[in-house]
Amino acid sequence: MSGTTGAGLGAAAAEVSPIPKGRWFYVLVPIMVLCIVSYMDRTNIGFAIPGGMSRDLAMSASFAGLAAGIFFIGYLFLQVPGGYLAAHGNAKKFLTWSMVAWGVISIATSYVRSETQLLVLRFALGVAEGGMLPVVLTMVSRWFPDEERGRATAFVIMFVPIANIISGPIAGGIIQGFGWRDLFLFEGIASFFLILPWILMVQEDPEQAKWISPRERDYIVGHLRAEQDRLAAQPAVANASFGEVMVNANMWKLIILNFFYQTAIYAFVIWLPTVITNLTKSNIASVGFLSVLPYIATMIGMYTIGRVSDHSGKRRMWVILPLLGLAASLLLSVVFKDIIWLSFVCLISAGGFLQGAAPVFWTIPPLLFTASVAGPARGAINALGNLGGFLGPFLMGWLKDLFGSTDAGILTLVMLLVVAAVITATLPRTEPAAA
Repeated sequence: MSGTTGAGLGAAAAEVSPIPKGRWFYVLVPIMVLCIVSYMDRTNIGFAIPGGMSRDLAMSASFAGLAAGIFFIGYLFLQVPGGYLAAHGNAKKFLTWSMVAWGVISIATSYVRSETQLLVLRFALGVAEGGMLPVVLTMVSRWFPDEERGRATAFVIMFVPIANIISGPIAGGIIQGFGWRDLFLFEGIASFFLILPWILMVQEDPEQAKWISPRERDYIVGHLRAEQDRLAAQPAVANASFGEVMVNANMWKLIILNFFYQTAIYAFVIWLPTVITNLTKSNIASVGFLSVLPYIATMIGMYTIGRVSDHSGKRRMWVILPLLGLAASLLLSVVFKDIIWLSFVCLISAGGFLQGAAPVFWTIPPLLFTASVAGPARGAINALGNLGGFLGPFLMGWLKDLFGSTDAGILTLVMLLVVAAVITATLPRTEPAAA
């Protein structure tokens, strides 16, 4: 009798013991490091522009915005192929070769002598980095069930503020001490130091990993299988091909709202050093350190919003609120521009909302489309949406040339963010129905 009771208690204890969480380290850390280096290669031009590149290459603000934004034209080409390859087990190889390519291109950028050369290399860098995000998000979807995916995606997308926190002081220091050309050289070389650790550490999915415990593997595989079974019970979703998804109204809502969102994000990221320079009249090294503060706020905002979204399940609401918070903060930064400290506080607040909607947004496609098309769908959403990464920097530069300041560009971003929030409100509800 007592032996049976003891066995029952032991079984109960085993049932309630926490699931091992090795996936949070072995999967997310190498992915984050990869994304951080790629993002630094992508955005370091934001510091190079006020740090001497515009002067040396005789660039106008409009051309500087074009050079920053043309990256996203190249970024289009490998989005859907990257998502497709990741969905068929080739994520690791794809990202390894991408790393080699963007390292070479970044180094080559340090030798540019004309505007044309800069445009060609920025376009090529966009092609090289184009498949990264859909591939990474597909990997995350294989390792983290829906109830964890918001937090996991938030950790991954946290590469954006972390990269900006790291790159601000580094870029400012390198430019101040050596020059803008060495910034591209050093960051390109850094890419090659990541290749061996990446090859040794990263696995495609739980079935291939040697470090994972059987209990953690069973938890992941079981939950993901149940998730796909739930989707299979929805005939309109389960039977959809990628071509059918591409004519789906909700797909285009996701693309358009992401387009407006990315327009605002990349305009902010690329032009923030210039905005801070004009606001504070500081040198480029000081601007590098000041630029850290908005991105510290970004990290806090991303984690907090991703966590709250996971607990509530209200994905739409936690996309809408950060979009409106970002719009309000940017608006107030212009309203209070004559009070330097208050305007800068508003920029920090904008940083807090900047990427808050992103991890929540990327949990929505897997809830609307099956796994067989969710990878390519992410690629299409990211590819077309990230054309906003071309529009944002160029629009800011063009309006700066036209009006003599960045105020008009910032106010335009406010309008686009409000429109994105309205579009989000029209998406289907994805939270579980109340019991």
